[in-house]
Amino acid sequence: MNFAAKDFLRLRWSLVFLVAMIVGGAALVYSMRQIVEEAEISERGLSRQVTDIHGRVFRAHEEEQDMRGRIRRFQELMEKGIIGQEERLNWVEQIARIKAARRLLDVQYEIQPQGAISPAALPGGAAAGPYEVMASTMKLHMQLLHEDDLIGFIADLRQVVHADLLVRECRVDRNPGTGNQGAVQAQLQADCTIDWVTLREKKP
Repeated sequence: MNFAAKDFLRLRWSLVFLVAMIVGGAALVYSMRQIVEEAEISERGLSRQVTDIHGRVFRAHEEEQDMRGRIRRFQELMEKGIIGQEERLNWVEQIARIKAARRLLDVQYEIQPQGAISPAALPGGAAAGPYEVMASTMKLHMQLLHEDDLIGFIADLRQVVHADLLVRECRVDRNPGTGNQGAVQAQLQADCTIDWVTLREKKP
C-alpha cells in the first residue's frame, strides 16, 4: 500500500495525538512510580516510628517493674528493721534466748564496732543510694553436740534479729574432749565470722 503526501497530511493530527498519548502515558507511569516510591518511603518511616514507640513503651514497662521491685525490697527492709540504728541489746537478748531454747552447751561471742561493710563481702561497695551498708562483725565460738546446733542457731537468729546476717566464714572441728566423764560432752566446736548488716542513712 502506498501513502501519498496528502494521506500523511490527513493523519498528522492522529499521529500528533498518538505521540501525545505516548508521552502522557510515560509521564503518568513516571508519576505513579514516584508516588509509589514516596509512599514506600513514608511507610518505612512510619514503621520505624511505630517500632520506636513500641520500644519506648517496653522500656517504660521494664523501668516500672524495676521501680516496683525496688520499692518492695525497700519495704521489706523497713519491716525487717534493717534500715536504721543497730539494736545490739536486742541481739544480745535474742542470742541468750536461742541458747536457752536450744539448750546449747556454750556460746561465746564478741561483736566488734560498726563500720562500712568490707569490699570483699560486697564488691559493689558500701554505697546504696542515699544509704550506706554497715556491718558489725561478730566472732562466734560454740561448743556443739552436733552440727545441727550451729545451723539451727544461725537460722533462728536470722528469723528474729533486725539485721541481715552474712556468714563470712565458719570452721567446725572435733572437740578434744575435756571435763568430767559423766557430764555431757561437746563433740564439735565451731568458730565463725558473721557480719550483722544494716543500712544507715548517709550523713549530709
